[in-house]
Amino acid sequence: MVYLWVKSFHVLFVIAWMATVFYLPRILVNLAEAGDEPAVKARLLLMGRRLYKFGHNMFGIAFLFGLVLWQGWRLFPAKLPNVVAGMHWIDAKLTLVALLLIYFVWAGRMVKRCEKGGALPSSKALRWLNELPVLLLLGVIFLVLAKPF
Repeated sequence: MVYLWVKSFHVLFVIAWMATVFYLPRILVNLAEAGDEPAVKARLLLMGRRLYKFGHNMFGIAFLFGLVLWQGWRLFPAKLPNVVAGMHWIDAKLTLVALLLIYFVWAGRMVKRCEKGGALPSSKALRWLNELPVLLLLGVIFLVLAKPF
């Protein structure tokens, strides 16, 4: 029962983090298209800053619950199973999660760059880059469900 609660909380906070991973680049697209509208830009920058901070918090909590799922059996062998014993799908999953984290940090730095007056890539380029986390998340989901190796 403990395992299912830990897993449920992990999934909850991953969903919250992924919402920020998907939405932060949309804010960047809107910033790139805002033109010379200072009020719009200011509002979008505020939203971006807040969303980035929220995303960091959600990632941190998801990471902690994920760590318990991955290594918790060492501390609580009667309550938590070893879910990856000898399996290497977890290595591929963690690699994809690391790429998602890099993408999220990149998007946050773009918001900060824009705040300081720096240029953003074109809205078209940002729209294309916005699709990348969908593919990475699909890989994560497949690996978790199929555990192919």
